[in-house]
Amino acid sequence: MITIRQIQKADNEQIASVIRSVLIEHDVPKVGTAYADVSLDSMFEAYSFARSRYFVIEKDGKIIGGAGISQLENESETICELQKMYFLSEARGLGLGSEMMENCLAFAKSVGFEKCYLETMPYMHAAQKLYLKFGFHYIDSPMGCTGHTSCPVWMLKEL
Repeated sequence: MITIRQIQKADNEQIASVIRSVLIEHDVPKVGTAYADVSLDSMFEAYSFARSRYFVIEKDGKIIGGAGISQLENESETICELQKMYFLSEARGLGLGSEMMENCLAFAKSVGFEKCYLETMPYMHAAQKLYLKFGFHYIDSPMGCTGHTSCPVWMLKEL
């Protein structure tokens, strides 16, 4: 059985492993991407704030993906960021990306965000296709202060 639920403290190690393995699979640079984020090993704590939420996908007790919403650092309080949306290969092609997007964007709206920003890599075509389907559009420059200097694709959506 596959479920999408809020992250729990016990999920920290598994979700960090999922994110790192997906980044390695896609040959993403380890510097200037989520791979190097200080929060990667403590995701439950990183998303424990009022306007932050991280969701995980669990299949038979194993975490196989996740995504989160949080305030975009160094930007207006009305702008959030879709963060750390990564799925293991076994979670892809099942419609879970759409379900995860719906959860994340519904949460963002429910806590008053008006726009959602994201960053990705140019060769992550399936992810970009999903983002476009949900109304994101490409923008010409980065927003906020994510620390992801190696991610050259920026997208924004009105909520």
